[in-house]
Amino acid sequence: MQRRAVIGGGALAAMAALAGAFVIWRRGRAPALPDPRPPVDAAALAAAQAPLTPPDGPMRVYHLGHSLVGRDMPAMLAQLAGHDHASQLGWGTPLRAHWEDRVPITGFETENAHPHFRPARAALASGAYDAVVLTEMVELRDAIRWHASPHYLANWAQAAHQGNPRARLYLYETWHRLDDPAGWLARVDADLPALWQGEVLQGALAWGAPPIHLIPGGQVLAAAVRAAESGALPGLTDRAQFFGRNPDGAPDQIHLGDIGNYLIALVHYAVLYHRSPEGLPATVSRADGTPVQIDPATADALQRLVWQVVRATPGTGVAA
Repeated sequence: MQRRAVIGGGALAAMAALAGAFVIWRRGRAPALPDPRPPVDAAALAAAQAPLTPPDGPMRVYHLGHSLVGRDMPAMLAQLAGHDHASQLGWGTPLRAHWEDRVPITGFETENAHPHFRPARAALASGAYDAVVLTEMVELRDAIRWHASPHYLANWAQAAHQGNPRARLYLYETWHRLDDPAGWLARVDADLPALWQGEVLQGALAWGAPPIHLIPGGQVLAAAVRAAESGALPGLTDRAQFFGRNPDGAPDQIHLGDIGNYLIALVHYAVLYHRSPEGLPATVSRADGTPVQIDPATADALQRLVWQVVRATPGTGVAA
């Protein structure tokens, strides 16, 4: 399988110049970054926080990331929204690895063996996508320190706008392991302002990225966990119910199960389309076509919760 398609000489030269402006490579080590980071332009920050106009209809959506995107969530989202989608994924993959040929993408062959795979550079250069959803690896502190997250988010945002200046750009906020020693809910609460927004998003804007809005996956998942564990979600009482299981049957500490993927698909739907997900079907299918039936009362409660959190979270592009 081809990892990255060859693109036209002019586009390739522009991307190379852009990458060269952001990072300097030395013998394959982590990039040597300019220091200090330039200040964030107030106008750029305001544009990234401003509400967007709701789209007129279904969009073509591209996902770039790793297993916390996965195959099932984009497939569920596409069913709920009636839109076309494509992706390039890996296992624990930083944006740097997707950008740099010299950096391997672990799990590339396995994770992209499906009909909706499209090489990222070719996909964005085509201009075919109305919305581009990017995410970064976790541990996020390591991604920032060792993989220059703001620079590579800026690189990909610039590449997307070069292909389609009207494309809407999003950073998908994820989460850390349930057994994080600092506490899972504490990490989700603290990381959004400090890392996802304060370091990654604002850093990308400082290095010249066009406006990038937020898909608050971690925030909604944390709100759902709190609601379930306080008895406010029908049929759900524990955070483990949102997560999957490993092949040996042990609880998976980071990857979602069917209910979790359905929830995150609702979050994407609400942000991308500026619509409440209330009333959407409770029956969807995984990427392999296996049907998933969410209890209707559970689905209704999750849909209401998603819309409340999305409207209350700054930077999504959705009007409060």
